[in-house]
Amino acid sequence: MNKKKQNISAAFRRWLLVLVVIAFLATTAFLWVSQTKISQNNAVSLLKLNISDVREDIIDASDENLLKLTHQIADDLNNAPAITSDLLKELTAKYDVTEINHINADGIIVASTYPDFLNYDMRSGEQSAEFAVLLSGETEYIQSYQPVSYDASIYRKYGGVTLEGGGFVQVGYGAQRFQKDIDEFVVGVTRNRHVGEGGSIIIVDENWNIVSDRYGNEGKNLDVTGLWIDTAETAENQAFVAEVYGKTCYCMHQVTEGYRIVAVMPRSEAALSRNVSVGVTTIMQIIVFAALFILIFVLVKKLVVDNIYKVNDSLSSITQGNLDTVVDVRSHTEFDALSDDINSTVNTLKKYISEAEARIDAELAFAKAIQHSALPSVFPPYPNRKDFDISATMHTAKEVGGDFYDFYFVDDDTLAFLVADVSGKGIPAAMFMMTSKALLKSYAESGMSVEEVFTVANEKLCEGNDAGMFVTAWMGLLNTKTGLITFANAGHNPPLVKHADSSFTYLKSKPGFVLAGMEGIRYRKNEYQLNKGDVIYLYTDGVTEATNENNELYGESRLLDVLCANAGCDTQTICDAVKADVDLFVGEAPQFDDITMLCLRFNGEDDK
Repeated sequence: MNKKKQNISAAFRRWLLVLVVIAFLATTAFLWVSQTKISQNNAVSLLKLNISDVREDIIDASDENLLKLTHQIADDLNNAPAITSDLLKELTAKYDVTEINHINADGIIVASTYPDFLNYDMRSGEQSAEFAVLLSGETEYIQSYQPVSYDASIYRKYGGVTLEGGGFVQVGYGAQRFQKDIDEFVVGVTRNRHVGEGGSIIIVDENWNIVSDRYGNEGKNLDVTGLWIDTAETAENQAFVAEVYGKTCYCMHQVTEGYRIVAVMPRSEAALSRNVSVGVTTIMQIIVFAALFILIFVLVKKLVVDNIYKVNDSLSSITQGNLDTVVDVRSHTEFDALSDDINSTVNTLKKYISEAEARIDAELAFAKAIQHSALPSVFPPYPNRKDFDISATMHTAKEVGGDFYDFYFVDDDTLAFLVADVSGKGIPAAMFMMTSKALLKSYAESGMSVEEVFTVANEKLCEGNDAGMFVTAWMGLLNTKTGLITFANAGHNPPLVKHADSSFTYLKSKPGFVLAGMEGIRYRKNEYQLNKGDVIYLYTDGVTEATNENNELYGESRLLDVLCANAGCDTQTICDAVKADVDLFVGEAPQFDDITMLCLRFNGEDDK
């Protein structure tokens, strides 16, 4: 009984669910953002709380001190037979205050240390009207430290106490006496006060001189702490970051009673709880993600990757050409189906390849037959002509090639013959070869000279030559009566000639540019005189560049040797001898290029 195979998607889904749950539990990574915000908010709240406490302590101390003085002065006035401005001046000196005013039950100043204030209605001014509460039931009132209404540059704090005879006394003192009375208290307020563990309260006066801080810098300017407060940029009770005593701190300031209270707290301390939490979370992340990585890696490798490697090994063998390879990966239903699909595809592909090969072979064979039928193939081609003997052969490297030869009469006494080589191989070269052959024959039969044939054919072949193909060609026009050859060379190999009483030699001439290589090329006409019995041999570079198994070239000198060895033979024998020697040299090495040759012997007219 076959064991039921597990579906890979179900196995992977189950394990993935476990990993997602673990990843969900690891979301404490977000703690860093929330803890940073919380630590900042806590620091700001702590700064505000300490400033508020110190501010209240200072206000309470200030109010208590002034109220005490005011009660003492009220007692003296209650015991005085009459309240006069002179008496108020004496009390001002006695109690070292700045200003004393006596206000009657109607709220009018009836005695004052400042004559200009006499007969002033307290209800008429915004600041002074605050003391009207002493005329409506309150017995004492303390006003905050602030600029006086008649001169904003002067700061004073006022207190008021009702008198037994009606009305009340108002006592005011300025910054100098104010600070004298409460500086000692302020110093005590901050000495033992900490903001957190490492933070502190710094109190400075209106001139930014330190009144109190925990480091004993009283009397020095605030800049000794390294702190600079730009009041235009930093509002009161607004947190900012600055360097204080060499530490980066959260800071906040507020003005009260003529003092500026500055609370500072090291940022490192504010972030301590965040750092601890983030540190713990980071360790957890490392553990969790390492575990996730290992689990996912092992899981995917075991369930998927190993089987994919097996499939890929089989596919690699198939892509390298071994279509008999069978994929046999059966660990899960998906791979089972994949193996069957690949094997089925390969079988279908083998069938299509076999059919395509048969069809292509048939088409190439047909193309080869067409190409060869376009070349003269019956020898001797002109059995009734005894004034010359001509033979030619073409052996393509593939089923079809780019080499060609041709010969034909352009008039009764002029034989055109040529050998040409199209760049490239196979079907593209064969198509370009047919076009080139047709053009050259058409222009030659029109009566053009050999150089004109090449010039006109070059222009035509350049038209629409997007593939960039080109042709090398050697073409001659033989006067069968005189033996004179007029020829042109378009970048082709030089032919070899043999006089009746000598061996073969290369016919050197300056070649022109290849056909179809560039527009506007004009070709040069050359002449060569053949005598009776002389032979001319044309070939393509497939002969001289034939390569053996040692990657050695056949070469021009070996061609010359084999021609000289067969110099007395007929033209067909010469062509066969060269092909046989090339085959001997190449051995088992595959044919690299088309091998084409043409051999012409000039016999001349019979002597009468």
